[in-house]
Amino acid sequence: MPLPRFHDFPARRELMAILVKRNLLIRYKGSALGVLWSLLTPLAMISIYAVFAGVLGLRRELLGLGGATFDYLPFLVTGVVVWQFTSGSLGDSLPVIVGNANLVKKVAFPRALLPASTVLANGVNFLLTLAILVVYLLCTGALRPAAFGWIFAGAALQLVLAFGIAFLVSTANVFFRDTEHIVSLALLAWFFLSPVMYETKLQTAALARFLPEKAMSLLYLNPATGILACYRRGLMGMDLVPPGIPPAALWLSALSAALLLAAGIWVLHAGERRFGDIL
Repeated sequence: MPLPRFHDFPARRELMAILVKRNLLIRYKGSALGVLWSLLTPLAMISIYAVFAGVLGLRRELLGLGGATFDYLPFLVTGVVVWQFTSGSLGDSLPVIVGNANLVKKVAFPRALLPASTVLANGVNFLLTLAILVVYLLCTGALRPAAFGWIFAGAALQLVLAFGIAFLVSTANVFFRDTEHIVSLALLAWFFLSPVMYETKLQTAALARFLPEKAMSLLYLNPATGILACYRRGLMGMDLVPPGIPPAALWLSALSAALLLAAGIWVLHAGERRFGDIL
């Protein structure tokens, strides 16, 4: 019996809903507060960063950018919240096929449902965190909702990226059990190469000694750069791109995310035939 493929997804909505619900329940299994942690965790994170930023007096001058005082804490918290969805989806999807070996070997269903369900479960938590972030930005006076529509562009781009890397790493982990260690190192490097804690113009300033100005658009080949720019534009009214970089550079982030999704689908299709034998 051939395994169902991606075109079977619409017919498997109920199974997807069950898997997403299971992922959410497992996350808080045995916890006294249960799903309340979905609200308490971002609140605690914002409080910790507030104390951290207040003690160090983080301002624009600390980043070496000069100019007027920079309201750094909302900028940082927004970046971290957005990043956590991507990193959480990657981390949760990594063991999902190996961890469901019995299901994979005994039941015919689209294997992509497993990593996809971890992404959607993280998406549910992200929506709750995003709501808290909006309230926080409103309370601090940092919310600038005039360009709020850019949040949807960022969310769409982020989902494409998350599905792509989820398919890739979950499949790779079946064949190469060192994938977990490689991914953890790669994720750390990716975090610091992405403008989570700093403005993109800091990257352009550092690279100006090595690259011509026209090449700075290549920074947006990192899909996280474009995603963070969309969210900060929609929530805080910040510029999508630094001076000297055309707004069309955002399409490079979209292209990278789309290529990762295509690669993830191809790798999963190529590998799923051997899942039963290896697991």
